[in-house]
Amino acid sequence: MEVWRDVVALLPAAEAEFPLVFGEVVDPSVLIMLEVIRKEFYSSLKEFCSSSFIEKAKVIIDYSWEKLNTGTWRDVDKEWRRVYSYGCLFKAVGTCQGETLQDKLQEAIKTCDMGLLMGASIMDNVLQRLIAVLKNKVENPGTVKDSEPPCPKKPKQECIPRPIIHPTLSIPRVRCPSMENFRLEFLEPKVPVILEGIIDHWPAFREHSWSIEYLRAVAGCRTVPVELGSRYTDAEWSQKLLTVNEFIDRYIIGQVPELKEDIRIPDYCCLGEGDEDHITINAWFGPGGTISPLHQDPEQNFLAQVVGRKYIRLYSTEETENLYPHQSELLHNTSQVDVENPDVVQFPNFIKASYQECVLEPGEVLFIPRQHWHYVRSLELSFSVSFWWS
Repeated sequence: MEVWRDVVALLPAAEAEFPLVFGEVVDPSVLIMLEVIRKEFYSSLKEFCSSSFIEKAKVIIDYSWEKLNTGTWRDVDKEWRRVYSYGCLFKAVGTCQGETLQDKLQEAIKTCDMGLLMGASIMDNVLQRLIAVLKNKVENPGTVKDSEPPCPKKPKQECIPRPIIHPTLSIPRVRCPSMENFRLEFLEPKVPVILEGIIDHWPAFREHSWSIEYLRAVAGCRTVPVELGSRYTDAEWSQKLLTVNEFIDRYIIGQVPELKEDIRIPDYCCLGEGDEDHITINAWFGPGGTISPLHQDPEQNFLAQVVGRKYIRLYSTEETENLYPHQSELLHNTSQVDVENPDVVQFPNFIKASYQECVLEPGEVLFIPRQHWHYVRSLELSFSVSFWWS
């Protein structure tokens, strides 16, 4: 019952304090169902029928899931993402009632992760807070089950040779420029640059070594989206939801370099239009040989290298016509060309496009201006962090 008490403590003490407010886009019947689930929870805390409660939560999850997967993701109304999060919250809470076995804890954490991945923040990020409680109760996070064999393609253990960067094509490096110099020399004219020394203060480089054992301990039971395949334009490329433990066991085999824990938002992001809440932070962890095809993003990007090295090639927006973007709406921001092995018959103008390149080393940060085309190939197992800002 200790788990149940901790879970209940995260929620409002009374039904009237539990918010269920949605816009007109949400069907009234859905709101009624949510209110029924809320009432059942607060009226039955002592004699809680978790199976009935969970079934009702699944109805909310299944219905809102259809809304999330109708049309393109950018057209999904945030209100339906919030409904999905509430469904996940109720299901996770119901799963924690009664005798809380390890399997039930893992299921509740996975449900919360799905809400974080597909839903929207609710009740002061209650799903993240619930995960923090449940993680403390998980014992000896498991690995891949025997019935699920590891991936037959083992990543190469040897380090991929460092590409030779021609001096005339090299991206310039600057050490700790002032805010004004960065704005005038690089941000406003949209000039790529590698910034040295600006993340040396990160705890990631000073305090906490991140071994594979540490990664398992802090995140092994968490469910994350994993890209399977060397590049997302390949026919065999796919995405799958796995726990961090499963990802490590199936796809990261052999000795893993130490990773580091803590990061900080680069000060230069303050030159943007939004505040910290508008900065998108993504962590990229994967084996050598992984490729991000030549593509462009709609925001400014600081790509910080923490562990391992990456070869990166940049093309300005002026070269777009020579890069042969896909014609489909889904991949219009991605080139059809295999950058390091181009088909010059099918894409003859590609060789005319001028570019810059670099090998990004640990501790370095690459500034990629908005809509600059960039191609990335990991030279070894690596850990990177990107900051997208306006």
